[in-house]
Amino acid sequence: MSARGCTELLVIAKEPVAGRVKTRLCPPFSPAEAAELAAASLADTLETLLALPARRRVLVLDGRPGDWVPPGFEVVPQSGGGLDERLAAAFGGCTGPALLVGMDTPQIGATHLAPALAPDAWDGCGAWFGPAEDGGFWALGLAEPDPALLLGVPMSVPETGAVQRRRLVEAGLAVRELPVLVDVDTAADARRVASAAPGGRFAAALGRLTGAGVR
Repeated sequence: MSARGCTELLVIAKEPVAGRVKTRLCPPFSPAEAAELAAASLADTLETLLALPARRRVLVLDGRPGDWVPPGFEVVPQSGGGLDERLAAAFGGCTGPALLVGMDTPQIGATHLAPALAPDAWDGCGAWFGPAEDGGFWALGLAEPDPALLLGVPMSVPETGAVQRRRLVEAGLAVRELPVLVDVDTAADARRVASAAPGGRFAAALGRLTGAGVR
């Protein structure tokens, strides 16, 4: 593996626009405040991935890019359809091993992703799976990005992660696990995530909003 890494890193995200992102944070937060938290979460995530070895870094975006996208990321639009179709299309644009994360786990750091980016990460491994506490998944890596592995998986339900992982195993892939993480859906989640990464932009944004007597 070269110093730049052999794996493509993908982030699937929405443009942080009020009323379109993190709507489950409302209430207690306003739509504008939820968008501020989403922007901070996405910024933390992109910064983390910029510091990791990768053959290519791609932001798969629902919305329009702005000056908030850091240099070093290629921006491609999300496809239409359900989340399973959009995830499948994101992997379909890859030409080699790929690892995808979302924008809802700003606490991720190099240590969380290191196993999937090690020089021997794909030796005897077909997939890396990062389960979320709510039953979903925060990361998915595929040695051979096959969109069919995601199509038809029910998304945003408690059994999403179990169904997706079973799909990988039934396809004959050796699956290795990444740590279980909390993703930000509710205000309680936001507090837990900020506590896990107190030095990040997300924690700072949450502190500004809650420290002003808003909550």
